[in-house]
Amino acid sequence: MAVVLVESLLQAEGLALQLIAGAAGIKRPITGSRVQKPGLALTGYLAYVHPERIQVLGLTEISYLATLSPERRSASLTALAKLGPAALVVTRGITPPEELGPIADAEAVPLFTTPHISSAFIARLTKFLDDQLATTATIHGVLMDVLGVGILLLGKSGIGKSEAALELVLRSHRLVADDVVELRRHGPDTIYGSGSEIIKHHMEIRGLGIINIKDLFGISAVRDTKKIELVAELVEWDEEALYDRLGTEELTHPLLDVPIAMIRVPIRPGRNISTILEVAARNQLLKFQGKHSAREFRERIDRAVAEGRVPVRSIDEVE
Repeated sequence: MAVVLVESLLQAEGLALQLIAGAAGIKRPITGSRVQKPGLALTGYLAYVHPERIQVLGLTEISYLATLSPERRSASLTALAKLGPAALVVTRGITPPEELGPIADAEAVPLFTTPHISSAFIARLTKFLDDQLATTATIHGVLMDVLGVGILLLGKSGIGKSEAALELVLRSHRLVADDVVELRRHGPDTIYGSGSEIIKHHMEIRGLGIINIKDLFGISAVRDTKKIELVAELVEWDEEALYDRLGTEELTHPLLDVPIAMIRVPIRPGRNISTILEVAARNQLLKFQGKHSAREFRERIDRAVAEGRVPVRSIDEVE
């Protein structure tokens, strides 16, 4: 299971955190991206306070604590700190209650302040933790942004993935990664891909060597990351193999245990693979809108057969 240490929050871009107490707990682990506001916990109801989550105290919480006597305020904050939260963060640049610093030191719970309002800080922190805690993997392939659809090209080495990607770049589509694609899972069913930092924006073309797509075609020809929505497996043409001719076969390819829609594209001389991939992206966009052309065609044929307008033999010929 991925873990983020609290100390990494200090270097996180956009959080603007300042550590003011509880430095002994700076290496506390964070195992999830959920963030809590203590709310009723400050009144003594601690049932739903989750240990190892970051607790955010905003204007509402600080205003409530200001209404308590010093004894009750100290008892409330001590009870919260003893539950072992990953850290306490006071937002809006508000000065924390004077009792909170010594309590944070005593319980080794890092206490931070940030100038951001609570909602903005929670959104930024959640995004940072999602990125850091995401499940990751590396795969050999090429990732392209074609008409806004993230297409991951797979296939054995030398089958023509990079050449097809280069042709797509020439058609004004965008390269995300060549050869090494780093996968990152966000949420239950979303996979993002990006290029390795070392070879990002570069592509290997046999006969040319390594080329820099960004330098050759400009910044508009590349992007750093893209959600993967379609896998295109390039395979050598096999006369004995049966290929889906209608497009009604729903294939998927698992990436980090998430099934991604897949097409299998046989390669042989005379087939323009980049054109096929571009049309596949357009077809996928139609599917996102609920329009499945192949399925609608099959249903039309089935209706015609049921009504006796098309001989059954013609169905076999189509398939």
